[in-house]
Amino acid sequence: MKGQKIRQGIKKNNGFTLLEVLIAILILSVGLLGMASLTVAIIKGNKLSNDMTTATTLAQDKMEDIRRLGYSGMPTVDDTDPEAYGSIEDYANYRRDTETDVDSPAADMKTVTVTAYWQSAVKEHSVELKTILAQ
Repeated sequence: MKGQKIRQGIKKNNGFTLLEVLIAILILSVGLLGMASLTVAIIKGNKLSNDMTTATTLAQDKMEDIRRLGYSGMPTVDDTDPEAYGSIEDYANYRRDTETDVDSPAADMKTVTVTAYWQSAVKEHSVELKTILAQ
């Protein structure tokens, strides 16, 4: 008698109902969509980080050239030296501007600002580095 009750209980619970399957699919779909949107956001963040690293490296490269030239190698009046997009070899999406402020912050000093720009799908971004050269 006890064995019959167990068999009857098993026969009644042979599988899932359609409603249970639909709820499980809904929960799984919401989770997978969340993971997909998270993946897209991570990829965009990685692209921005890569572009920022490249721009910073290009600005540092220019800044090293400026430090090598020293105080006397820089312009004697306030000056801006722009480089167009594509003028930096192998970096068509980047450009640099070099700005020199003479007698700033004090006499016989030059403040040099190197700004590297890059264009994304949405807007233009930039990285700025500054140094002060003294006589």
